Amino acid sequence: MNRCRNPDHPHCTVWVMPGDGVCAHGHAQPAEAAVATAVTVPAVPTAGLPSSFEAISALRAGRGPVAATVFAPQQAPARAQLQRPQLHISGFDPRAAGGRQAIKLELRGMPMDCAPEVRMLVHSGLRLRDGDSHAFQRTSRGDWRPVFLEFSSRGLEHGQYRVEIELHSRHAHRPEASRTWTCTPVILVPRQDASLGDIHQAFLATCKNVRVTADDAGIARVHAPGGGRVDIDVSARNASIAQVNLGEEGGKIDLGFSTIAWDEDLIEIDVPPEAEDHPCPASAACLVHAEPDSAAQRHLRLFALDECVLGRFEESAPEADLLLAHHGEHGEERCGLTRRLSGRHALIRQSRHGFEIEDVSRYGLLLDGVWPGKHAPVPLRLGMRIALTASIRGVVELEVTALLPHGVILHRVDAGARAEAFYIVAPDTDPGKTNVAAQERAVQPRAAAMPLLFHRDGGFWHRDPVSGQDTPLAPGTALERLRGLGQQLRFAALPYPEARDQTARSGERRRAQPAWLDA
Repeated sequence: MNRCRNPDHPHCTVWVMPGDGVCAHGHAQPAEAAVATAVTVPAVPTAGLPSSFEAISALRAGRGPVAATVFAPQQAPARAQLQRPQLHISGFDPRAAGGRQAIKLELRGMPMDCAPEVRMLVHSGLRLRDGDSHAFQRTSRGDWRPVFLEFSSRGLEHGQYRVEIELHSRHAHRPEASRTWTCTPVILVPRQDASLGDIHQAFLATCKNVRVTADDAGIARVHAPGGGRVDIDVSARNASIAQVNLGEEGGKIDLGFSTIAWDEDLIEIDVPPEAEDHPCPASAACLVHAEPDSAAQRHLRLFALDECVLGRFEESAPEADLLLAHHGEHGEERCGLTRRLSGRHALIRQSRHGFEIEDVSRYGLLLDGVWPGKHAPVPLRLGMRIALTASIRGVVELEVTALLPHGVILHRVDAGARAEAFYIVAPDTDPGKTNVAAQERAVQPRAAAMPLLFHRDGGFWHRDPVSGQDTPLAPGTALERLRGLGQQLRFAALPYPEARDQTARSGERRRAQPAWLDA
């Protein structure tokens, strides 16, 4: 036997039988590799080759001289396709149910462009001994070192247990060459009192791709009914059964299986491209006009939350995300009528039928002059007036000026109309997948001149409606070059940059404080 001699695959070290035109990986062999082979077999008619059982019987019986038959060199036909990547699993002994087991995992037929190390992630209901992360390493000869997976079924119910396996090939300097394979072997945990025959019958019946073999340091011993003993190699591949006839006389034949081995086809899946890091990740931000004109607001506050909480403005430990304060004749008044707003007054979130608002306050709210009731979500409509609170008019009044498939725009229609407006979008939602015609129908003239903003990859983006180019919003972005954004405009990574106290909160949920404090 010779190693693979294909000059295009110098790392292939698969052994090639003399006369074979391709190796096990499908690499073509040079013409000089095919040589004539002389095989010595028992003297049989030249019409056909003897079976291995007849050859062994002839040698054991001490029959006369053997004849040598020389076969002419024959070029093996080229394979229709290369060998598929497979995960060979061997050494599984179902008789060790309830105890500690170790199975051997080997990679076969892997492409040569794999990374030198392939990570394996394992998840199963069985109790894995060494965690769920392992690694296959490629040797200098080109093959892969096996991995031993140890597990225990002690205390588990008998039956079938899936083993979810993922193989990841990642190149450090070539992310485009990353590849991923998956497979799902099934491990049978038999009953404690199950016999060996029951175990193998159940395993063959449930796993059609099982291969029972005795070539891993084990020999199946067949006892002849008429006496005597013959050692042979029995293999049952692809859920078939190896049948051996040793004579016309009937009798019981005992087959001793060592372990169970089989091949799992590796299914390659597409690896989604890794998203680029946003230069300024934030779930809440603000566009600040240095000198706003009569048609613009000084602050355009941006929110990208699954559930945006509207509530009272508090500099210290606020309970809401979108903070509101009453505006009087002399500007913002954080006391007085502002105290008639609850810390958590209303919720705006996206539902299956668009965006909706829900009253969760003590003082109530009016939608177009009607109180909807507490904890009763109401879909937002274009032009809807939202008045906080229900008992006192004029504290805070908002109007829905744009109802987009990926967001909603609110303008103040009270004394704070020049101070701020609100742009609420769904997180990680691309407006390119929305209906443009629906956007045009659900926008009032007041919001028609506003830029197209959305949230993706953890941050806010601006999309040019003419060229379709996306630009990430960050403090260093030249906003004057973007369509729809005026001069003297800056981006702040906080929704309320004018607040004096931006106290960071601690905790996983924003029930006590808003999410923008984490920005």
